[in-house]
Amino acid sequence: MENRNSYVQQHKERFINELVELLKIPSVSADTAFSQDVLDTAEAVKISLEKAGCDFVEICETAGYPIVYGEKIIDPSLPTVLVYGHYDVQPADPVELWTSPPFEPVIKPTAIHPDGAIFARGACDDKGQMYMHVKAFEYMIQSNTLPCNVKFMIEGEEEVGSVNLKTFVENNTEKLKNDVILISDTGMISNQQPSITTGLRGLSYVEVEVTGPNRDLHSGLYGGAVANPINILSKMIASLHDENNHITIPGFYDNVEELSLEERAEMGKAPFSLENYKKALDINDVYGEKGYTTNERNSIRPTLDVNGIWGGYTGEGAKTVIASKAYAKISMRLVPNQDWEVITDLFTKHFISIAPAGVSVVVKPHHGGQGYVTPIDSIGYQAANKAYTETFGVPAIPVRSGGSIPIVALFEKELKSKTILMGFGLDSDAIHSPNEHFGIFNYLKGIETIPLFYKYFVELSK
Repeated sequence: MENRNSYVQQHKERFINELVELLKIPSVSADTAFSQDVLDTAEAVKISLEKAGCDFVEICETAGYPIVYGEKIIDPSLPTVLVYGHYDVQPADPVELWTSPPFEPVIKPTAIHPDGAIFARGACDDKGQMYMHVKAFEYMIQSNTLPCNVKFMIEGEEEVGSVNLKTFVENNTEKLKNDVILISDTGMISNQQPSITTGLRGLSYVEVEVTGPNRDLHSGLYGGAVANPINILSKMIASLHDENNHITIPGFYDNVEELSLEERAEMGKAPFSLENYKKALDINDVYGEKGYTTNERNSIRPTLDVNGIWGGYTGEGAKTVIASKAYAKISMRLVPNQDWEVITDLFTKHFISIAPAGVSVVVKPHHGGQGYVTPIDSIGYQAANKAYTETFGVPAIPVRSGGSIPIVALFEKELKSKTILMGFGLDSDAIHSPNEHFGIFNYLKGIETIPLFYKYFVELSK
């Protein structure tokens, strides 16, 4: 394993160029205009796994976009690592806020990434992090250091809720059988301080529609006489939080996991500067649920946020109308023990109940998933920690993430194995935002670190 660094440095330019080519393909799963691009990306991933050394690779069709499956079985008696990732990306909108075209990758230095970062949609989430595993696997094959069996499952619908993955996993439990699942779709504290994500929030995502009159009305002739759906929707949304930013939906907190003061203190050891946090976001203060720190609010506490709201006339100039309809998209991030389907039902009943006479309300659930926690005394966590410690020189810190990867809970339920989240991105990498990027240091460091996970996982499994 001592040749990892030299191998990565020797092939550095090729590794970067291969990722750049992958990032050029606009595999936006949410927009059917990019359907062929998504399929082309699946084919590119298949070819990369074959070239890296998989003995068997196939594109598995689903009711939506396909899943790329590959494997290298060196000895059935040895442990098996299942690598999960996704090749689809978020839409690039708003494109005008990008400093370079989102699907024309550019490498340039930043304050955090002095050695350069790749700017492109999907650079960090998740093409760059997924491709680290392909290249780490390539190294282990070329150096004859692969210590166990490997399976890859790379999907194309993660950014739209992994709607067909559940069926695929349920129907292929034997094919996907493993001893641990390895995912890099999260981040770490900094390039100096690695961390391992031990908890994920669940998600309930809904769309609401408020309807008033049967058509748009003249705001002079009808204003003040009929319910304005936009006004009503605004008031309904505002009522979902109280003065302490506590969510007001009855039953919402019934199963919320309350961490002990000791656990909260342990989490608080992670380095964090509130002033730097505010400066990076260009805000003069933070905002959230009373009684919790910023890092607790965005990791161990549930939330409710409006992701989009629209209705009426929004074009240039004036058009004095009372809109017939108003809409909003709302996401609720959930903590372990909150069932997303239960929360969706509670939201639906409550939101309909608070609508005044004069309007009707429809709540359309989109997708969701359960939260997840992995214990730090597991073999997988210990192997990851040893790997990070060796390449970074300091142990990793366990952290809870505010994000959601709903399939992690699904994997544990169906495949009966734990997931280890070895992320190499940073909070500043602007995933889901304009100017998403991934540091060259982080990309290469991931390729160096991942083989050590395999080594230590096998050693600790004996």
